[in-house]
Amino acid sequence: MSLILFAFVVRVRDGLPLSASTDFLHNKELQERKQQLKVISKSLCSLPERGTVKGHELNIHFLSSEGVSYMTVCACSLPAASAFCFLEDLRWEFTACFDNSAVALASRPYPFLEFDSAIQKLQQHYNQKGGPSLEVTLAEVWEDLRTSPPQFLTMEDVALTNGALIHKGCQSQRLEPVSAPGILSLILNIMCAALNLIRGVHLIEYTFQDDYDGLWNVVAFLLAFLCCVCQCHLYLFHTCQKKLKSFTLLTIIILCNAFLFGLRNIWQLAFHMSVACLSMLLTLHRKLLDRNMDCGV
Repeated sequence: MSLILFAFVVRVRDGLPLSASTDFLHNKELQERKQQLKVISKSLCSLPERGTVKGHELNIHFLSSEGVSYMTVCACSLPAASAFCFLEDLRWEFTACFDNSAVALASRPYPFLEFDSAIQKLQQHYNQKGGPSLEVTLAEVWEDLRTSPPQFLTMEDVALTNGALIHKGCQSQRLEPVSAPGILSLILNIMCAALNLIRGVHLIEYTFQDDYDGLWNVVAFLLAFLCCVCQCHLYLFHTCQKKLKSFTLLTIIILCNAFLFGLRNIWQLAFHMSVACLSMLLTLHRKLLDRNMDCGV
């Protein structure tokens, strides 16, 4: 069985695929790892120069240098030193064929198709001989990994959040466009937040002058204001544990308005609670954007 199953060369700044090896295996985990490679390639700017993502039977290793990242999917039984030795050899081969300006000017996926055969040849050499073929020796790589080991990552460490690349956060992606009901919900939520803030600020002066017992009413108004703002944020930006946060905010808003019964009539309470329920439903139904990152690998 081959130990190096797939190799991938991408541009670091935007994850543009430059070249890749060809595989004819229909291994389910391999296909999953290849999809993960594309996700990782979009986050390379925020990741370390060397890293490893461990899998069940297959690992991902990547090495970034001079604006280009060299990535591979290998069997778990392949030592890390051999995998990074392969990546170093791949880097030597690539830099010998293409300079930085050619990489920087590339505007379409896989502009260096002629390099695919070189990747395939190097991959076959490692699978058959099990060792380096170019400038780097295994002993040098072992020593380099000992002094500066690669960082071990999980896919949860690599995230895309609304177009911004982050490292070590919850796994996020770009959300679907804001809908017309969503815009209405945001407007109503902002209106509720403003009403809560105005009433809360107005009560602060009155409370501290005449009625200290009304302090909890101030707290309820301001807490409801904060929850309305948080609901707007939760709708606009995808975060971890969205469902739990949505239900928590809705519960707090309902409790605050129930506490304020008497300062608000039944219709005002119904309005505030209905807006909160609408915002929660739209937040939970706003799905992640289906990003087609399969560029033909």
